[in-house]
Amino acid sequence: MLYHPKLPQSRVMVAEMLEFIESFGVSGWVCSSWDEPAISKRIADTDLLITLGGDGSILRAARLAVEHGTLIMGVNLGRLGFLAEVAPAEWRDRFEQLLTGTYRIEERLMVQARVFHNDTETGHYHALNEIAISRGSLARVVRLKTFINQSYLTTYTADGMILSTPTGSTAYALAAGGPILPPELKNFLLIPLAPHLSLERAIVLAEGDTVRITISTDHTAILTVDGQFDIELAHGDTVEVSGSPQVSRFLRLQEKSYFYRTLMQRLGWGESE
Repeated sequence: MLYHPKLPQSRVMVAEMLEFIESFGVSGWVCSSWDEPAISKRIADTDLLITLGGDGSILRAARLAVEHGTLIMGVNLGRLGFLAEVAPAEWRDRFEQLLTGTYRIEERLMVQARVFHNDTETGHYHALNEIAISRGSLARVVRLKTFINQSYLTTYTADGMILSTPTGSTAYALAAGGPILPPELKNFLLIPLAPHLSLERAIVLAEGDTVRITISTDHTAILTVDGQFDIELAHGDTVEVSGSPQVSRFLRLQEKSYFYRTLMQRLGWGESE
């Protein structure tokens, strides 16, 4: 179980949760969700990662779990909690439900990004929400020469580009005007940020598509993975984005229609019947 180091209540709750699951004869371990080296040492032998925090904690866990197929379940201590399954007040009932085997598994697409400098691969990253390319600290546009499956699409002049999974379609991509996709889809989105005299509509890409973007800039651009860490990009660098061969696996206790109900509740769009 992963607690959020900046949320004191998560430390208290995680101790109670560990005692609860051990009373069922299940072994567990506890770690800060920010201590990635410690998590990496134990995750290969772990069946389920339970995170206490917001969606950021789940995104971090998803990247750590992606190579191992470890199940993830979130207890929401954040603001929105689109990805979290359990509300704090109901965790005992929900834990008893999962410990008795009443759950299903939901698989979600992840995207992978490969970064090339002078035709040499310099980085390989996985994201559950999105890969974003942006102009960096200076208020200058970047030019993004974009290919889909090796076929030239266009060159965007823009603040940047978001390449979002269906999971990320309710995050940064939604704020940028993109469509909402059901989480079980294998498509991903290409969304320009503040395009200038360029194609401004989002494009929904098919399963198996690959996007290749070459950066043209007179300063440093930035590649951001799930909004959690940055990689500097130089003029002429290329970013190749596609669906990852691995998926994120979520343990779900709610019925399949939970996504739309949660969406309306979290965004305050729902109305009572």
